[in-house]
Amino acid sequence: MFIPQSYSLAIILCIVTMLCWGSWGNTQKLSGKSWRFELYYWDYVIGILLFSLLLGFTLGSNGENGRGFIEDIGQAENGNMLNAILGGIIFNASNILLVAAMAIAGMAVAFPVGVGIALALGVIINYVFAPHGNALWLFGGVALIVVAIIIDAVAYKKHSASLQKVSGKGIILSIFAGVLMSLFYRFVASSMVTSFETPEAGRLTPYSALFFFAIGVVVSNFIFNYYIMKHPFDGAPLSFKDYAKGSIGVHLTGILGGVIWSLGMAMSIIASGKAGFAISYGLGQGATVISALWGVFIWKEFKGASKSVNTLLFFMFLAYLAGLALLVYAGS
Repeated sequence: MFIPQSYSLAIILCIVTMLCWGSWGNTQKLSGKSWRFELYYWDYVIGILLFSLLLGFTLGSNGENGRGFIEDIGQAENGNMLNAILGGIIFNASNILLVAAMAIAGMAVAFPVGVGIALALGVIINYVFAPHGNALWLFGGVALIVVAIIIDAVAYKKHSASLQKVSGKGIILSIFAGVLMSLFYRFVASSMVTSFETPEAGRLTPYSALFFFAIGVVVSNFIFNYYIMKHPFDGAPLSFKDYAKGSIGVHLTGILGGVIWSLGMAMSIIASGKAGFAISYGLGQGATVISALWGVFIWKEFKGASKSVNTLLFFMFLAYLAGLALLVYAGS
């Protein structure tokens, strides 16, 4: 299977994660204003599952190092499979809340608040269970990112107040999504081998861990998303008849969103072998910067903002970038 052989390559993979996790939300926007996020989300989880299989039978099955995808699944212990599946279930619950928040409050708000909280708590949790890197630089970077979250929330409040449309529901959903999202990665990490080159018996390599994670996402979607369809945060209840009305283009857009996110997850856990789980997760969640850039400059979610709001946004990006730089330095 493919395994990065250096810290620098692992950082590049983490940057790919950052780009993917910060960009998949655009597909929800592209699917159209009339296509509700609950319907979009079915295609999204299909994309996650399909890509986990594609990656398992390609990068996960070729190369001299590690253990092949099918062989790895066959030898996996039940406890480790269940941990990866549980990680998928927790992620799915958090991500549904995040997508709902994004639909209500926009990318420029939902991602910085939700994913920023997930980053701060997630780095701490993963470092406690698997210490790797300089703690001073690592937590200094986290502190700067928390500052960026606060600045973004203040900017959104000022901008929304000027437009007479404050969305407290979007902020609340983002916070709950962030707390849940900080937990899922640790369960996936706990199912994985400690050495990718010489994997221990019973544990999962990154490729099989991603596959079982995807199973947890898909199975739980029949509970979480179906409930949200019948009891939506906003709008009228939906049924599978509504899903069937979507065009091929709309469904493919949702699947693409899942593929993009799954690629990011794969690169993150593959990079963890050299970078460590805390740094790999933390850098990947720097996706907040990417999503905020999309929201501000492409989707114009802060269009007409005052000079003071634009100044706050500038300092928000600056604090995020400085925090991410410290995370990279912590593991060097």
